[in-house]
Amino acid sequence: MFPKNAWYVAATPDEIDEKPLGRTVCNEKMVFWRPRAGEVSALEDFCPHRGAALSLGSVCEGNLVCGYHGLAMGCEGKTVSMPGQRVQGFPKIRSFPVAEKYGFIWVWPGDPALADVSKIHHLEWAESPDWAYGGGLYHVACDYRLMVDNLMDLTHETYVHTTSIGQKEIDETPVTTKADGDHVMTSRFMDGVMAPPFWRANLRGNNLPDDQPVDRWQVCHFHPPSHIMIEVGVALAGRGGYNAEAKDKVYSIVVDFLTPETDTSMWYFWGMARNFNVTDKALTAQIKEGQAKVFAEDTQVLEAQQRNLLRWPERRLLMLNIDAGGVQSRRIIDRLVAAEQPAKAAA
Repeated sequence: MFPKNAWYVAATPDEIDEKPLGRTVCNEKMVFWRPRAGEVSALEDFCPHRGAALSLGSVCEGNLVCGYHGLAMGCEGKTVSMPGQRVQGFPKIRSFPVAEKYGFIWVWPGDPALADVSKIHHLEWAESPDWAYGGGLYHVACDYRLMVDNLMDLTHETYVHTTSIGQKEIDETPVTTKADGDHVMTSRFMDGVMAPPFWRANLRGNNLPDDQPVDRWQVCHFHPPSHIMIEVGVALAGRGGYNAEAKDKVYSIVVDFLTPETDTSMWYFWGMARNFNVTDKALTAQIKEGQAKVFAEDTQVLEAQQRNLLRWPERRLLMLNIDAGGVQSRRIIDRLVAAEQPAKAAA
């Protein structure tokens, strides 16, 4: 259901402090910890002695110490020591390639020999002082592909997010879908509309009037395995829309990292990067709070959808033109998953 030879966001740096963090990614139970400041390691969450969860242990002198009998584990999955025991013959457990980059902890759950940090999706906004970012994490009880569908077709905003970002012009405006290799893009441009509440607040945040017509855009970008960046914003009507000068618009990137946990659950790392009024921390907090409410509404819908699909697995779903972005993205996912199957069979 998900490609494993890929980089997924596993955690945010603040989740891994002096204690280890247990997290399941792509059906792999993992434990993350910091052997030294600025470093991160990941192993399978399984003590070779009695199968205890290493994530319930502690970190001591850079090693991961099992909280059951004190077995100490090194970064490569080899037992370093255990009180009163000779450990040379202890079996090595699996380690996972892991990297800290762009303000996230990334993990590669597949073949370690194929892991290349340079393949991590480039995030220009994460490296520039011209951008501000705020975000959070939700655990969602649904197949991550349902969230792919949700984010690649924003028509639902009219109905799910009525008090924040929804407006009738969204489902009245045609959406365009394009694919370039493994990059799928859907776009919708709405000219001469009134901004909904969330965007009125952002206009005020950039010292722009919130009671005038605006040109609004939504450009969704899917990149495998399941990263979706959405260019969003509004500009004062007639000033160039998406291409308007910075002084006449508010422009942001909605950040969505969808990390499968199991076949029917996921970790949703969400946020928004903006390039206006970037030093205003109160505005960052305000946007984050507004986003959190929007994504909570999505979560409620998708979890109910997942329950329905599990209850009626034989029922066929309809595919409409608005679903094209999700359909194209799923085809890429399916192809990547299929490409990994021969290697698994040979192993």
